[in-house]
Amino acid sequence: QVQVVESGGGLVQAGESLKLSCAASGGIGSINIIGSINTMAWYRQAPGKERDLVANITRGGSTNYADSVKGRFTISRDNAKRTVYLQMNNLKPEDTAVYYCNQQIRRVDSFTSYPYWGRGTQVTVSS
Repeated sequence: QVQVVESGGGLVQAGESLKLSCAASGGIGSINIIGSINTMAWYRQAPGKERDLVANITRGGSTNYADSVKGRFTISRDNAKRTVYLQMNNLKPEDTAVYYCNQQIRRVDSFTSYPYWGRGTQVTVSS
């Protein structure tokens, strides 16, 4: 089973910071089944809105950000830990949403990647 788990969400005041983490794991007993992880990404979904891309980072380190978070959020990855991070600074009330992690993971028995989603972590920013 391949599993992606987010952590780091919480309740903060406007102007404060949070750092989200998302770690992937997968194995059958002691046997690792994750071959490689390509693009990692963070999405968010506020009540009544669509799930939108916040930021992503390719295996080579190229990054993209939603205009609304440019200059405030930073995405990074640790391939050895199979983890993607989202450093969120100067948070605003409009950042309030459930943040979902997505990792494009290729299993060892496959030539293609599959998008694995976490269950989400709540970020609430009060004014």
